[in-house]
Amino acid sequence: MATKPLRKNSTHMNSEFHSHISRRQFVGRAGIGIGTAALATLLAGEARASGRPLGVPHQRPKARRVIWLTQAGAPSQLELFDYKPQLADQFDKDLPDSIRQGQRLTGMTASQTRFPVCPSVYRFAQQGQAGIWLSEILPHTSRIADRLCVIRSLHTEAINHDPAMTLLQTGHQIAGRPSVGAWLSYGLGSENENLPAFVVMISRPSGPTNAQPLHERMWGAGFLPPRYQGVRFSPGKDPVLYLSNPPGVTSPRRRAMIDDVAALNQLKLAENHDSEIQARIDQYEMAFRMQQSVPELTDLASEPKSVFEAYGPESQKPGTFAANCILARRLAERGVRFVQLYHRGWDQHASLPSGIKSQCYDTDQPSAALIEDLEQRGLLDDTLVVWGGEFGRTVYSQGKMTAAEYGRDHHPRCFSMWMAGAGVKGGMTYGETDDYSYNIVQDPVHIHDLNATVLHLLGINHKELTHSFQGRDYRLTDVHGNVIQPILA
Repeated sequence: MATKPLRKNSTHMNSEFHSHISRRQFVGRAGIGIGTAALATLLAGEARASGRPLGVPHQRPKARRVIWLTQAGAPSQLELFDYKPQLADQFDKDLPDSIRQGQRLTGMTASQTRFPVCPSVYRFAQQGQAGIWLSEILPHTSRIADRLCVIRSLHTEAINHDPAMTLLQTGHQIAGRPSVGAWLSYGLGSENENLPAFVVMISRPSGPTNAQPLHERMWGAGFLPPRYQGVRFSPGKDPVLYLSNPPGVTSPRRRAMIDDVAALNQLKLAENHDSEIQARIDQYEMAFRMQQSVPELTDLASEPKSVFEAYGPESQKPGTFAANCILARRLAERGVRFVQLYHRGWDQHASLPSGIKSQCYDTDQPSAALIEDLEQRGLLDDTLVVWGGEFGRTVYSQGKMTAAEYGRDHHPRCFSMWMAGAGVKGGMTYGETDDYSYNIVQDPVHIHDLNATVLHLLGINHKELTHSFQGRDYRLTDVHGNVIQPILA
């Protein structure tokens, strides 16, 4: 986003002010003047901190933008994507020790005396020309099977929701690092100066369920400048909180206020070279521009009836996953770099069959409609869509089990996600788990590999998109990660 040039501040500073500079200011200015090499290093660091890293993208991108459909709570791969017909003969038998291999359990099932195998109650069928096995509770996703790359061999270290979601989003289980959307915003910038590069929306399940909390750090900027953090859109009159002018303040008056505050901030920026000041200037400017662009964007009245029919019965209700999918497409049309939809409620420790069916009611049709909508508008060729949660579910039942009712605990050892769109092969599966969907037996994919692949499709070498912080160069994938070459088109 363009900013006004720095103003010289000599006319605003008098000799009395210069005679009373603080010791901190004196040391800071003295440090800047140590030498040419030190100055060059400092300025290079400031450029990295306040703008796009030089040389990004590193290669020709296949994707220009990403829509990440984050299913918070961990969808069960056994009920959706990882078909295990042989489990029918294992009902209520103990999970063999040779399969569990002493792997750690959560505190919710560690005290169980048995680990009874629980086959899914739902039928699977092969879909599309590729014959991908998909569950009967995904009828709409089944319709787009030939556009999907289903990865069945994801794995993670985290066994509980918060660290697992934090790892998925930031590359580390401990909070404080930038989210994937912030990294992309930092590396590639925005294609629309009137909208943020990174937008987040959250939807609640329509049925009764256990919805895990989400924290703003999931889409935060971490140690990157704050202007790269995600901007959350909420349903209702004010999609972005505190964006509207208060009563009595007109748009021209707001423009004048922002200009005056920016001028004062520019003086301080010229004096201190603090990237946080530049970020504040940029945020005020972006907020003003969003006052003009966001109301038009979030008003779905211009969408034809056929769009709402395609996205399903919940699509005209603000804040639903379906309505947010329509907004995600509208954001993609307007050049927003990274759109992340969180849908809560996939944490089915009990009553899983009814709970997951309700979740699929919320998400199945809108997810498929989004892919078809993007394709019809010529956007799927350069838009990458990712669908999935933070880990999987156990093959054994948690708590009481009957033939029709059961629950599943957290399982980080293997789970499934799908990708579609720019640069990804459609109509394929990748990776394989054992007969119990408990361990990976072929082509494991770590979260770092997934994130490395997403960056690669956007033209970024994940090893080269770095940011210096506290004496170390950080990156989204830390010191890990490999691009999943076989799934690339």
